[in-house]
Amino acid sequence: MTSPFHAVPAAVFDGDVLLHVGSPLREQRALEQGQALVPRADRAVLTVAGEDRLSWLDSLTSQALAALPPGVSTELLILDPQGHVEHAAAVVDDGVRTWLIADRSDAEGLLTWLTRMRFRLRVDPQDVSAEHVVIGGTAAAVAAIESDVVWHDPWPEVAVGGWGYAAVEPHPAASRDWAEAVVPIAVAERLAEEAVRGERAVAGTLAAEALRVAAWRPRAGAEADGRTLPHEVDWLRTAVHLSKGCYRGQETVAKVHNLGHPPRRLVSLQLDGSDAMLPEPGVEVFADGEVVGVITSAARHYEEGPIALALVRRTTPVDATLTVAVDGGEITAAQEQIVPPDAGRTASVPRLPRLSRRR
Repeated sequence: MTSPFHAVPAAVFDGDVLLHVGSPLREQRALEQGQALVPRADRAVLTVAGEDRLSWLDSLTSQALAALPPGVSTELLILDPQGHVEHAAAVVDDGVRTWLIADRSDAEGLLTWLTRMRFRLRVDPQDVSAEHVVIGGTAAAVAAIESDVVWHDPWPEVAVGGWGYAAVEPHPAASRDWAEAVVPIAVAERLAEEAVRGERAVAGTLAAEALRVAAWRPRAGAEADGRTLPHEVDWLRTAVHLSKGCYRGQETVAKVHNLGHPPRRLVSLQLDGSDAMLPEPGVEVFADGEVVGVITSAARHYEEGPIALALVRRTTPVDATLTVAVDGGEITAAQEQIVPPDAGRTASVPRLPRLSRRR
């Protein structure tokens, strides 16, 4: 599918993904203030129909979904038997179908796995990305457009059954206002036409990603590298219910949380210099010349400058000055602790649990 936003003036694309429309920093501010929308061609839409859909998803995933009320937003993880994150998806049910929004790079694998797990249950997972587009923005901004469902990002609230590791108060995402609307193709085309005429402000994914990185918000296509435990990136906060029934990987989740510490921890990095080159995901992070981790995401924020998220060894000193390799040399990175080295039930205090926002 070719994006209807290709005709927007000054638009720069990577395939069908709109990167920016000329000024990523200005677009961040507009997104945050609810003055722009971002088409998320990097997101795919799956649906699960059938009477058994919620109890079925509950049995397969990290989230308690059996009694999920219509319109309530949450997210799920699918783990391997060792507790590593294999897939992740935003979740909202409309009373008839459960809608899953996933990274496009992860959607095919997620759908394949769900299809294999149907057995004789009354469930019907489908990829409906050919008929739907994901549009992101503030809750008010996406509420103003016609949509099938709207998912309100619960991050960084600690959901019922969840647990927060980040001890910073207030959390840098405490005021985060982010939602994603699933709209029919015809609505996306109309929004694109309005943008071409100058009647609608749009932003690119670079702006949306910068706001995500600044909020310490993990994403499947970035912070999940095939061996990521949800504890390592503070994902117990919104995507894991610690007291629900059995699911694949639950034993590891419980053991690490109750008896141990995750082997790696997510840190936020302030990269030295306002004009610093951004490191690519996967680039190694060093402390005193020794490799201690890798960059998972990097962005240029309109207020904070160049920033990144990185997964480092748990034992990396919290006050260590880190360095990151970039083209032409290396840059210094000051770390801010997200997941503490002693993260676990005995060393972390959950916030007051509450349901994800329903608008």
